[in-house]
Amino acid sequence: MRVLLATYGTRGDVEPLVALAVRLQELGVETRMCTPPDEEFVARLTGLGIQPVPVGPSMRALMSRPAPPSAAELSRYRNELVDAQFARLPEAADGCAALVVAGLAQIGARSVAEAAGIPYVYATYSAVNLPSPHHAPPPRAGWPEPPAADNPALWELDARNVNAQFREPLNRHRAALGLPPVDNVRDHVYSDRPWLAADPVLGPWRETPGLDVVRAGSWFLPDDRPLPADLVTFLAAGAPPVYVGFGSIPPAPGIVSRAVEVIRARGLRVLVSRGWADLDVVDGQDDCFAIGEVNHQRLFGEVAAVVHHGGAGTVQTAARAGVPQVAVPLQVADNPYWAGQVAVLDIGVTLDGPTATVESLDAALETALAPETRARAKAVAAEARVDGAATAARMLVDALR
Repeated sequence: MRVLLATYGTRGDVEPLVALAVRLQELGVETRMCTPPDEEFVARLTGLGIQPVPVGPSMRALMSRPAPPSAAELSRYRNELVDAQFARLPEAADGCAALVVAGLAQIGARSVAEAAGIPYVYATYSAVNLPSPHHAPPPRAGWPEPPAADNPALWELDARNVNAQFREPLNRHRAALGLPPVDNVRDHVYSDRPWLAADPVLGPWRETPGLDVVRAGSWFLPDDRPLPADLVTFLAAGAPPVYVGFGSIPPAPGIVSRAVEVIRARGLRVLVSRGWADLDVVDGQDDCFAIGEVNHQRLFGEVAAVVHHGGAGTVQTAARAGVPQVAVPLQVADNPYWAGQVAVLDIGVTLDGPTATVESLDAALETALAPETRARAKAVAAEARVDGAATAARMLVDALR
């Protein structure tokens, strides 16, 4: 049996599907996976025995631009990605028993599965991405800020915006495959039985009429890689440092330098993760150390607190490690949601990224470093479930067999 998996995005979009692919392989299922063409993704898949299928333009190149793309550029980019999916996915799906996708960007995937006559599964990593009266839609890059309204009205507006962007190119490709047109693109992509790949303690789903959500647990692989020798030396040279990292997205201007200033003012050491933005605020002092890609599962257990961008993977990894958090999210995608969960769970503090000041960062860090916050973080870590990818893999294989 062979299964095709597909996503498009940064490492936070790719790694959960990698975990599912590995668990499927352990059950004897051959896996292919569509990702952006960036070498780090191709190498990651190849090293795990997963057949890579590059689709679309480089994600790192898009995220590393000196200035954010305009709304018009993002619109063109999204339409080109739809074209790329219809060009690449039919061949990739050949001989596959199912197609599992993650992320709204997979606009063409369900149509490809429909034309091939194979089951289709849509997965999301965050409850906030699914329509519900209990929350508003997440902000989408390049689209106008919605007016103040109740949640159902905001979801209706979200559906109209998705249609305006994707309905014409999707239905053009569907017509070429002999498929009928789609009226509501967003709900077509999500299907009426989406899978939620998030920890039920850290990112729960509230029942919503008309949507049969499968709680698939958080998808991640236990990571036993050792930390680099120079990092181990730094950690051993003093008290646990505070980690500062913003993943694949460049943070709001000045946030990193202000965070380092606040941490140092408290007499604490700092670990700065360069990320895709290649952050570099290290000034030669021995209390500040910069790192590249390392094992966060192992590292987070060695730090005093984690200052981050609110990414789903970072929030859940830090929560499982039982370390307090300070979330400073950009207002895009599910970052505000996961940053909000830090506050809801009382395992740290959430700030408004664009307006975070030295004073607000200092107050947040004081709360995060308090003994009661660490105790709460440890308690939540004990409740968080593990290895949802293994459960999801068995669920998929049982359904296919």
